[in-house]
Amino acid sequence: MAVTALERKRQQRERDKLTEEERLSRCKSRTLKLDLFKATDAKLIEVMARLDIDEPQDVITRLIHGASRLDDESLQELTEL
Repeated sequence: MAVTALERKRQQRERDKLTEEERLSRCKSRTLKLDLFKATDAKLIEVMARLDIDEPQDVITRLIHGASRLDDESLQELTEL
């Protein structure tokens, strides 16, 4: 059944009432703590600069989604670097 414009607006108002913590808890699956060695951090910063992205989380998310599109052979090649 299609949602009416009135129902969408009501849902939007409900979402807008949520605190930031509540909103994130609905969206997030989990929080990942990541410690980086200096060389790995330097590579992350380099990739961020090349892509003109300011947030490391954004780059990591994009890399994960990009890797998931690879076929098994190409994905395996990444682990052999």
